[in-house]
This record gives sequence, C-alpha cells and structure tokens, in this order.
Amino acid sequence: MNSGELHQRRLAAVAKGVGSVVDSYVDHAAGGTITDVDGREWIDFASGIAVTTVGNSAPKVVEAVRAQAERFTHTCFMVAPYESYVAVCEQLIALTPGTFAKRAALFNSGAEAVENAVKIARHATGRPAVVVFDHAYHGRTNLTMALTAKNMPYKHRFGPFAPEVYRAPMSYPLRDGGLSGAEAARRAIDVIEKQVGGSNVAAVLIEPIQGEGGFVVPAQGFLPAIAAWAKANGAVFVADEIQTGFARTGRWFASEDEGLEPDLITTAKGMGGGLPIAAVTGRAELMDAVHAGGLGGTYGGNPIACAAALAAIETMRELDLCREALRIEARIKGALRDAGPGIAEVRGRGAMIAAEMVLTDGEPDPTRAAAVSKACHDAGLLTLTCGTYGNVLRFLPPLVISDEDLDRGLAILLRALRT
Repeated sequence: MNSGELHQRRLAAVAKGVGSVVDSYVDHAAGGTITDVDGREWIDFASGIAVTTVGNSAPKVVEAVRAQAERFTHTCFMVAPYESYVAVCEQLIALTPGTFAKRAALFNSGAEAVENAVKIARHATGRPAVVVFDHAYHGRTNLTMALTAKNMPYKHRFGPFAPEVYRAPMSYPLRDGGLSGAEAARRAIDVIEKQVGGSNVAAVLIEPIQGEGGFVVPAQGFLPAIAAWAKANGAVFVADEIQTGFARTGRWFASEDEGLEPDLITTAKGMGGGLPIAAVTGRAELMDAVHAGGLGGTYGGNPIACAAALAAIETMRELDLCREALRIEARIKGALRDAGPGIAEVRGRGAMIAAEMVLTDGEPDPTRAAAVSKACHDAGLLTLTCGTYGNVLRFLPPLVISDEDLDRGLAILLRALRT
C-alpha cells in the first residue's frame, strides 16, 4: 500500500486535529534516515522531535525491548515493582547535575513529568504560584497548556486553564535590545516580585534552551541569576530538560553549560530510545516530601520502556554522543555560515541548532521559513519549524547520523535557502 492510499484511510479514520509534517508514511528507519512505504528515503533532521537520539531501532534498544517483552510487559510498579525501574532512577541520579542526595520518579511523557514537578514543588513548599517565561513550551495537558506561552496551535479555544501561573520575560538576545544575561534577569525578577511576590512562588520553571519557542538560548548569566533568586526566596528551580537532555546539546544536560544544579529536572524524549518514558529527578528532601501514593500512574516506568531507556543510556555512553553532538554542531553552523541573506541568527548548541528567518526590516518571516521547510521535504530532507512567530528552522538530527548523511541533508537545506 502506498502513501496516497494510506492517506485516504487516515482521512476517514484519524481526527483532523492530529496533524503531520509530511504526507508520506514510514516503512522503516535507521541511523539518520527514514524510508517511506513508497521506497523514498528521507534524511532525518527531526529525530521524532528530539526522541531518536541514539537512532531509530538502535541495536541495544531493540535487543533490550525484545528480551523484556519475553519476560513480562506490565505489572504497574505501584502494584508489583521490578528492578529496571529502580535502575533507571539510579542512572538519572548519577547523570543529572548536583552532588546532593536525589530521588527520581518515572512517568510517560514530558507533559506528565512537568505536571508532577509542579505537584512536588507545591506540596514541598506549600505555595501556589508557578513562574514560567515568554516563548515557553511545556506540554498539551491543561496545566502544561497554561504553562506554555504559544496560543496556536497549542492553547486556542482549549481554556479555561489552570490558575496561579505567571509569565516573566525571557532572555532572547536577538529580540530584547541587547540586554546582558544579568540585565534580562533583573527585568524578569522585577516582574515576578511585583506581580507575584517571592514568598508565593512554589516553582520557577524554565527550559535552559527553549524548544518550540524557537531554540532561544538565553544570554550568559541569565539562568544562574534566576536560579539564585529562586534559592534566596525558597522557590524550587525546575529545569525542563525534556528536549535538551541526554547529550542533545553536547553535554548530558544543558544546565551543565553554566554550572546549574536545578532542584528538579524533568526529562523525556531522548531518554527512551524511541519508547515513551519520562522522569522527575531532584533533591531528595523535595521528592520525598510527597506522601506515599501521591506520585505515580498506571503506565509510569513501564518495564519495556525502562529496558529501552537503560539500553539508550548505555549506547550514549559507549558512542560518546556528547562528543557526536558537538561534531554535528560544527558541521551545521559551518554550512549555515554562508547561507545568504534572510537569516538573522544561527543559534543553539550541539545537535539542537536553529536559524531564525527575518524580513529586511528584521521582522519575523514565517512565510519563508515554511517555504524553505517544504522545499526540504520535497527534496528528501525532514525538517521542522518552530518559534513564537513560526519563523525558525530547527535541526535535530539523531546523534548517530553519519557525516555523509549530514552533509547530504545540509546540501538540500542550502539549496532550499538559496532558491
């Protein structure tokens, strides 16, 4: 059956609210490529939105999933626990920044991890308010829609949303008048103190590099200043590392770039090797403040997903994927250096790179970003757009992509930009 036939079946069966970037239907994928049912190969600069960090069907992940499925597929850790859940938590405790005592809990998705981080912070502090930032994206559930800044397509007509969520200005070096990190932090803190009050804040939640908001990298000094304010005011500093975590930015976690030690870290996406698993990891006194039964869920830390996560982490270590992310960064930034006019900034770290498209007056150019992305798709390169204004091209290749496939993809991208 070809993609056209499958698409007709989709139109008759799948809700229109579920969108897709392309109309081709996948048959198989490996490394840095995807092949559709028509035999067409795509170079993958999306990784399922930063999920297939170790590549699709990575050998160790496949082997671990097969072995676990033969033993048992589900018991619910809250009913009958198992070793792999504990092992994943041990790995998270060892890998996340911070030398303090930690605990971890496992969930299914990034949005679920964020919701539970908020629950933990509110329970531990006894406070209601959560501070988030302009351009933020944290999920599609009711609470995480409230935390997310962008209306379309995430929030439009889905309200009312959860209360006690407050938004502060983000450090966005391209668009905030050249403020330093310290200056941008003072601006944000002033808003928080005036509109919320430090004694009411349970959690300050931020992506160290924003994802859907445009791969915005805050100016140096912004994140440490916000973290220091949170500590001084008894608020929980939560780093949303769902997209940035697990070697994506050239370190295990993007927080490490400025020496941050978040009180809580949320993770998902790349940690599962393609299977759904998420986590909250953080200070033991915060994690353990919640009463027994207050955290969990039927599928959280499913044994097959745990096996996949352990295999993915082992693969990341063995292949030194932090180093590979820096290799990818150098090649993408090098290629985009001569990409021509219309790109205001190339930014990001590791294999999380973006190009912001603008008009001659510096205003966002979402039309060109969409056109370039479509031209890439037509030529066999899977790319994504993002940004509050929809004008940012984002590149998230698997960290195992070969130089050959990476360069083939970049050649397609450059042709699309120039035409």
